Amino acid sequence: MSWKFLRCLQNAKFLKKNLQTSLSVHRCVSVQYVPDTISAAHGETTRMNLVQAVNNALDIALSTDPSAVLFGEDVAFGGVFRCSVELKDRYGRDRVFNTPLSEQGIVAFGIGVATMGSTAIAEIQFADYIFPAFDQITNEAAKFRYRTGNIFDCGKLTIRAPTGAVGHGALYHSQSPEAFFAHIPGIKVMIPRGPHQAKGLLLSCIRDQNPCIFFEPKILYRSAIEEVPSGDYTIPLGQAEVLLEGDDVTLIGYGTQVHVLREVANMAEEKFNVSCEVIDLRTILPWDEETVINSVKKTGRCIISHEAPITMGVAAEIAATIQDECFLNLEAPVMRICGYDTPFPHAFEAFYLPDKWRCLEAVKKIVNYG
Repeated sequence: MSWKFLRCLQNAKFLKKNLQTSLSVHRCVSVQYVPDTISAAHGETTRMNLVQAVNNALDIALSTDPSAVLFGEDVAFGGVFRCSVELKDRYGRDRVFNTPLSEQGIVAFGIGVATMGSTAIAEIQFADYIFPAFDQITNEAAKFRYRTGNIFDCGKLTIRAPTGAVGHGALYHSQSPEAFFAHIPGIKVMIPRGPHQAKGLLLSCIRDQNPCIFFEPKILYRSAIEEVPSGDYTIPLGQAEVLLEGDDVTLIGYGTQVHVLREVANMAEEKFNVSCEVIDLRTILPWDEETVINSVKKTGRCIISHEAPITMGVAAEIAATIQDECFLNLEAPVMRICGYDTPFPHAFEAFYLPDKWRCLEAVKKIVNYG
């Protein structure tokens, strides 16, 4: 275990007094969701949660592309989170169907489907169980175009998987494995922050000419609700979004953590009179270096936060790039507020996650550096 994690546990006074009661209160993940504001240019909107937005995107993909097929464990029944509900009834069992309980087989089948020119949308039931398919993704899907000299490719493959903490998932239903795949040239990796983003980014993934992995923060499946454009639309891959403009500190996150950072930005303004710029990375690979660099050159300070373990995480790559490109602009070292280097805990989940208090303390430290 990380010594920082152990020290955090040792210093928690309430654990000594009332462990069981305190953990029942603090174990649950709390996210103050901020809905997107939809431009009138998008036309008619429908109120959706993230599950409904994903379902709507899949519906549009299947209806506009007769070659598209959707498959995975329990997908024909609607999936464990109900993201594919009713789609088999609309498009038939030849296009929406269940697979054996074999992640390696699911991805291998998807590669074959995509290689033959059809659009393959594969679901891995939990991101925690994507690892049996790791060889197929990294040694086959990601390299297919390169090793054939662009004669063949499986660019019409999209792999969906629920990811991240949900409040009670423990070791095998809370992991955030995006950094493993961000190391692999030849694929694209996305994590949306809410329904509007999920629909547009998923449709972009499905139609992109490269294999894509689309991680869906499962804690937001039903807690994230907002107006979503009813029609067919896409959001460009590889482009981050500045959600809040600021002058003093750049806060970078993706997925659920974006909403934590937005709350931190508001708290920093109220408590410290510190102006924070919040960036949603959206695409993990290839990530938007230009937007990040321009922001850090303006603020001179940067904090990166994600749920995954800190060592070799996405934040490490971003921090290294910032040092290369913004060294003379930095007023303090880049800080990373992430998960600890331990298996994802159950009873101590509240300590593990980079919540608003850990991130706010980092803001205080970085503005007072030196």
